[in-house]
Amino acid sequence: MTGSEAPSSFRLAYVPGVTPAKWVRIWRERLPDVPLELVAVSAAEAPEALRRGDADAGLVRLPVDRADLSAIPLYTETTVVVLPKDHLFAAVDEVSAEDLAEEIVFHPLDDTLEWERPPGLPAFERPATTGDAVELVAAGVGLLVVPQSLARLHHRRDLTYRPLSDVPQSRVALSWPEERTTDRVEDFIGIVRGRTVNSTRGRRPAAAEEPKKAAPRSGKAAGAGGGQRRGSGSGKPAAKGARRGAGAPQGARRGKPRRRS
Repeated sequence: MTGSEAPSSFRLAYVPGVTPAKWVRIWRERLPDVPLELVAVSAAEAPEALRRGDADAGLVRLPVDRADLSAIPLYTETTVVVLPKDHLFAAVDEVSAEDLAEEIVFHPLDDTLEWERPPGLPAFERPATTGDAVELVAAGVGLLVVPQSLARLHHRRDLTYRPLSDVPQSRVALSWPEERTTDRVEDFIGIVRGRTVNSTRGRRPAAAEEPKKAAPRSGKAAGAGGGQRRGSGSGKPAAKGARRGAGAPQGARRGKPRRRS
């Protein structure tokens, strides 16, 4: 159902690691009269927050239940391994899952990657959060595998990270309750899909109606012949031949293709 009455504000949820700044900036440029409120949620809580109506839409990590939530995939993140700066792997450009076979690798309870079998040796206990796991890596207890944005979010001077191959990757998507596909949701869909402000979708209907209101006034003036009388200088209508002649150079210029360098 598409809402006919757009709400006075738009609430956008986002999960850790996702940076909505670019899209928020575009929203504020295009819809300055509609406040956009950011709502921080955990990756696990995001789908339920959307169902409860805590936000109109959200930047979430896939998968989500498509039975009641719509989702538009936006990008896929590189998976990295977080490690101490003095670790042996810090000297290489990329690490493989096989390289981690003899390493303790933490698998926190809020992990966002879909594993059939996590790489490395399991820790004695799973950390509650990614932040807790990062602290353990800094203590030299083990390593951590996360999407790159989470490695950046939990950056520490004594840690670094390297791309990890042959492992799952995290996909980020725009999601919202299908039954609440409002005009404001459509506006934000247009922004994340890169539609221009003049696109027929993803913008406010009022913006499309404004040029139509101005058109009859300019058309009436042209129909009255006012443009030709002002241009003639004598107050008399210009001859038909003169009008055709005046239009010829423009047509010729349009018909002649420009040579490409």
